[in-house]
Formats: sequence, structure tokens, C-alpha cells
Amino acid sequence: MPVSTTKPLTILHTSDWHLGRRLYGRMRYDEFESFLGWLQDAISLQKVDILIVAGDIFDTMTPSNRAQALYYEFLGKVSKSCCQHIVIVAGNHDSPTFLDAPSNVLKFLNVHVIGTACEDLNDEVLMLEDTNGNPHCIIAAVPYLRDRDVRSSGAGESADSKDANVIKGIRAHYDEVASIAKAKKAKLVEVYQRHIPIIATGHLFAAGGTTTEDDGVRELYVGSLGKISADMFDESFDYVALGHLHVPQRVGGRESIRYSGSPIAMGFGEAKQQKQVLLVQFGAVANDISSQKSASNNTIESSIPQLTNTVTPIEKSAKKAASQTTEFMDDLFGFDEQSENNEVTKTAATENIPDQRDQNNQSMTNSLDTPNKILHRDNLTQMQVISLPIPKFQKLAQVSGDLECLNQAIDKVIQSLDATESVWLEIIYTGEEIISELREHIQTMVDNLPCEVLKIKNTRTYNKVLNQQQISETLQDLNEQEVFERCLIAHDIPDEQKSSLRDAYDQIVYNLRHEDTQAE
Repeated sequence: MPVSTTKPLTILHTSDWHLGRRLYGRMRYDEFESFLGWLQDAISLQKVDILIVAGDIFDTMTPSNRAQALYYEFLGKVSKSCCQHIVIVAGNHDSPTFLDAPSNVLKFLNVHVIGTACEDLNDEVLMLEDTNGNPHCIIAAVPYLRDRDVRSSGAGESADSKDANVIKGIRAHYDEVASIAKAKKAKLVEVYQRHIPIIATGHLFAAGGTTTEDDGVRELYVGSLGKISADMFDESFDYVALGHLHVPQRVGGRESIRYSGSPIAMGFGEAKQQKQVLLVQFGAVANDISSQKSASNNTIESSIPQLTNTVTPIEKSAKKAASQTTEFMDDLFGFDEQSENNEVTKTAATENIPDQRDQNNQSMTNSLDTPNKILHRDNLTQMQVISLPIPKFQKLAQVSGDLECLNQAIDKVIQSLDATESVWLEIIYTGEEIISELREHIQTMVDNLPCEVLKIKNTRTYNKVLNQQQISETLQDLNEQEVFERCLIAHDIPDEQKSSLRDAYDQIVYNLRHEDTQAE
């Protein structure tokens, strides 16, 4: 009988990097580079065996050269570390063929890339081994399933029928990879006489999932179809590593089905979130924990790992995250729970963070909480999920109010900064008084301060535009759906025709967003 390793298996789950993304036109490569450097250090410090990236590696299907350079440099460095395997699946923002193109070369670095849903689903089920040839785990590496992957369209098909077919196709795909994974596991267990974990990936939109207003999370299918639930995943999956939603959260209250969330705030609506990556450990991990205590929500906070007296880059980052962190959002968002205020759940999830005062005008709170937190432990299966907070590499703040409140709020944000820090601001003017030179007033407030105003929103102007249809409204203020609605109004389209035109327009936008321009 082969000798079976008893070393705990450590998997790191991350997603939604969106390399190359801009914020109101501002390049963010320094943030991405800092995050990838932090992640590389965290992998070494936590002795991660397997890294999973659950989609949306890039922000567009045609990533810039600099975004590509960050990606490949990171893969090269991590492949030489303690991390034995990297598993990457495509998200809806990624070009499947672009990710797949170098996959045969990356295999030599033990980087496994699944960009396109495989015709033979055996190719999506990976059996990963340690350096001694013993099985680590089985990965059902499922990428974002595009519309063509999960259903065949039919003329005159109703929205309900489309939705049912999308869900049916997604479920069938996962059922088949689960069946393949279970067959592989049965053979391994017979030989090695121990539990072999099965981990699935996905890039999906969970029904009831929490998002923020400006995070850029797109609907995955035409007409908001294809939102999945926890029962979509086979019970054989020990853990499901999801991407697409940027708020860290569970699915259906299930501890083993989780979104890690995006590593940096993709918009000002995410500014208050404590970003994180997730460590998933299998095996005798209890002895690795030096101290623990019961928390009020029946989770366990831990100060693992114990940092040495030598100051390292990851130690600096960990201390920085500890000073920035608030209570983790994760377990506040079981999808089965209903919020008293639906708007909070849908568009302002950060307001559910406990003990944060004056949230509209506060970008972060300082806390002395321990850096890492155990979100879940199952002693029966010897599995635990630990959140690792990510430092804020560029602070963002969204402040709102009349001129007096804005001035006070900006001062409060500035006072929260360290001597070497700066902050990007989004200003929302909500005062009753109409200010004709609002930008000049705001500029006077921030002169000689370590901050930069990226966006000013004047709700008084917006309301005036909506009521009087004035031409002061600009394309920057609208998304593509709102532009289309303006066109319907401008051309006096009869109400009875608007529904069919909206459906056709939604299909066109979907096709444009999901066309893989890299494919031939």
C-alpha cells in the first residue's frame, strides 16, 4: 500500500482580480502589483499547497500588456514557491481562448488553466498530487459557463423557459463533473485508505447574492437568468470556491460554499469592505493553531500564524491589515436571511458591518482585532476555513451631504490617514441648495490635503435633469441601459413596443460583452 502523507492540505481561494481595471479613468496597476506581492508572501507564510483563482483574472477580454505582465510574473514566482499547484478558471470578464492559449506551457509549472468549458468533462476534473506522488485532492475546475455552454436557444422561448434551461444546463454540468470526481475519489480511497477532498470551482451569480452599487458585477445571462442556489452543488463537494460577486459571503448559509470576494475595492461602494482571501485546510490542522477563543457568532478568531520577530514584508502587510480591519462581513450574509431594508442588502452591503458609526461619511475604522479569523471548523471532516484580511493598498472614501457635512466628513477621512497615506474621494452632494460652482467649492475644501477627488455627484442636478430633460446630462453619468432608455423617450417609442425593443437590446449587449474577440 502506498505511504499516505499526513501533512495537512492548505488551499488558498481567491477570485475577481480584474487586473487592468480603472476607477473613473485612474490606472490602478500599483494596487494590483502590491496585492500580488502580498499574495505571494501570504502563500509562502501560510505554506499554501494549492492556489485557486475562481475567475475574472483580467477586467477585459483584451488585457493590456502590463496586466498580462503582472499575471505571468506572479505565476512564475509562485510556481517556484511552496505552492505545488495553481488552478485558474475563466470568469465572464476573461477571454476563454486567451487564458487557454498558453495552458500547455503553464502545465510545466503545475499551473492548470481551464478557460473554456471542456467538451470532455473529464478534462475539467483534476487529480492533484504532492511532490511524493500522493494525491492531494480532486479539483472540479469548472469555469464560467457561457450561455452557449448550458442551453440551446429556441425561437419564441419565454423568459421563464430560458431561465429553466440555463439552470438545467448548469446543474447538468456540475452533476456530471461531480460523478467523474466521485469515481476518481473511490479509486483513490481504495488504495490510500483516507479521505480525498473534492473541491469545485465556479463563476456564478448566487440567488440573493449581496453586491454593491458600483462594483461592475454584470448579469451573466440575458434578463438576469441563471442565478444558482446552494442545492446546485453535489454533496460530494467538500468545498466550492466561487467567483463573480465581490462581497465575501456564503451561499445559502452553507459554510463550504463561499465567495472569497474581490481583493481590492472595485468601486467606492466597496470602500468600507474588509477584503480577504480564504484559506481552506484539510487534515490535522488543530495543532497548528496557537490560540483561539469563542466569538459571539460561534466562530473562532485566531492569531495564526505567529509572526517572528524579524520584520518581513508580509508581517508589515498583516499589521497594516489588522489596523484597518473591521468585523468580517462574511457570515453576515447567509442568503437565507432577509434584511429589513432590501436596499441595504442589494446595494449597500457594507452598512451591515457592526459598530460602524456614520457610515456614509466614514471610509474605514481602525481595529486591533487579530489579523486572521476562523470562519468555520468541522472537526468530523477535519476541515476549516480561515479568512486572511488584505491590506488596503489605496484607500477610498465615499462621502455625502451638504457643503458643511462634506467638509466635516473630508476632515474625518483625512484624520484617519497615516502620515504617508493618501485617499481617493467620491463626493456626493445631497444638499437642498443648488450650487452652481460645486466643483470649485469642493476643490477649495481639499486643497493641500493628501486626497484626490475622482468623482463629484450632484443629486440636485441629476433630479433637475430627470425632471426637465436638460442637456447638461453627460454620457459619463449614464450606463448603456440608461442611454437606451433615453433613446426610447427621445424617439417617442410607443409603450407597447418598448418591451420587445429592450429584449433585443439586452441580447445585443450580452453578445457584445461575451464575444471572445481572441478566438478564431
